[in-house]
Amino acid sequence: MINNSRDLAAGRRDERTMKTQRVALYARISTKNNGQDPETQLIALREYAGHRGMTITDEYVDVGISGTKDRRPELDRLMADARRRRFDVVLVARFDRFARSTKHLVLALEEFSSLGIDFVSLNESVDTSTPMGKMIFTVIGAVAELERSLIRERVMMGLDRATRQGKKLGRPQKLVDRERVLLLKSKGLSLREIAVQLDVSKDKVARVRT
Repeated sequence: MINNSRDLAAGRRDERTMKTQRVALYARISTKNNGQDPETQLIALREYAGHRGMTITDEYVDVGISGTKDRRPELDRLMADARRRRFDVVLVARFDRFARSTKHLVLALEEFSSLGIDFVSLNESVDTSTPMGKMIFTVIGAVAELERSLIRERVMMGLDRATRQGKKLGRPQKLVDRERVLLLKSKGLSLREIAVQLDVSKDKVARVRT
């Protein structure tokens, strides 16, 4: 009976291992007419998926879009399909084809991880389903956090230096022409109307006394 239970459990593990993975391919080129062709990336991605017995569910291709753009139609569609669990793996040629920054890469990988989706980048030989891939993802996350900490530190140092030098922080205050305020008041204009004409707040106008 024990052997039968073990055999059954082993069979279930084998079945999960042999289950065909659904993969989404993502490619991007930044210019349409400069000798670039997304097929160059897609051919390599298809070959990789084919050699590993993966089923390609869809190909997401952004053409003529800079890597620094916050919004990319096909990348947005890929992320939406990921949240619908329409694939098990995201496959890209290089990190820079997918992510616009280290921060963007880390956030995307964290979301994929929470959804149970693996990420593979051919050029960097990163596969988050492997121990080495998980380690690299951890290192990338640590670098991104260090980058954020350094930026915060530089901002705080700049604010502290400005304060020590007696500089006022924030937007420069607009001066109110007292004589013009009094003149407009004498013409019967309301505080709001005066504020609009002088491009200042209503409260500043109200503080002007005769």
